[in-house]
Amino acid sequence: MMSMRQNAFFDPARRPGRPVETPPGAWRTLPLDGRFDIAYEDATGVWSNRSLDARELRLGPGRTLLGGIDALRGGYRGFRVDRIRRLTDGTTGERIETGILDRLLGRAEAQRRANAMRIRRQTRARRHAALTGPARSLS
Repeated sequence: MMSMRQNAFFDPARRPGRPVETPPGAWRTLPLDGRFDIAYEDATGVWSNRSLDARELRLGPGRTLLGGIDALRGGYRGFRVDRIRRLTDGTTGERIETGILDRLLGRAEAQRRANAMRIRRQTRARRHAALTGPARSLS
């Protein structure tokens, strides 16, 4: 698994905000948590409705996959984002029919930032606790 600094949006050698250059043919994985109901069209044109407990967004050459645990099949599956016709957020109930990839990328980045902030707060709290020593009881 990638650390919080190793993702598609961060390159320590560059200024923040610039895209990371990756070699052709390389896949990048962005952690993504969420519960989604999707209307999916397979390669033969058959539509199906799926419930997905998302785990990651994989960006590769010419395609992007939304990966997670598929409730119908009972195992891990990857769904091509360009074949997802409708995505419904299981938490908010929001339905998305256009701009699905942009929404998923935005959500993955927001989750990455929230996790980084949570880790920084935990680290600060541990340092503070180590500096102040164990709590003393007032007996």
